[in-house]
Amino acid sequence: MAKQFDTLSDDLITFIQNQHIFFCATAADVGRVNVSPKDMESLRVLGPNRIIWRNLTGSGNETAAHLARINRVTLMWCSFTKRPLILRSYGAARTLHPRDADFAALNAHFPETFAARQIYDLTIDLVQTSCGYNVPFFDHVGPRDTLDHWAANKGPEGIKTYWKEHNQHSIDGLPTHLSDPENA
Repeated sequence: MAKQFDTLSDDLITFIQNQHIFFCATAADVGRVNVSPKDMESLRVLGPNRIIWRNLTGSGNETAAHLARINRVTLMWCSFTKRPLILRSYGAARTLHPRDADFAALNAHFPETFAARQIYDLTIDLVQTSCGYNVPFFDHVGPRDTLDHWAANKGPEGIKTYWKEHNQHSIDGLPTHLSDPENA
């Protein structure tokens, strides 16, 4: 049975911290809905109504484009181990780029990398839990380091070039606002 809360409890924060993956869902007023899997190394819970997550360089940039049009996001975790639980947090997120004043302070919560494209600062307005009784069991083998190696091979200038060539628009042509005079 689904339950709703105004904030994340200590128990739910611990649940989040014990997961290995989360999913981020966004949609603009036009185009496709996007759902992306993310590793938990990119997420930090800063309080009962605040979560930040760092978006590394990747093939798409849908979240940034969607949030620029309609500022709503859902994050979801589901347990693949003993405790059956699905947790969703709903809210609005501020998008920060490396050029923004608050970016460095929030980026300090994560391991250093030059491939950080955005940080999203989520203000939660609703938390929902549901049973997760039908979520299968999976064993976590470990993190995947492919993106780290890819970014290292590109280097800082190669990443900026990649942003310019591949991350300026969503798959529906919506601007991501990644470009600025420094990145252009």
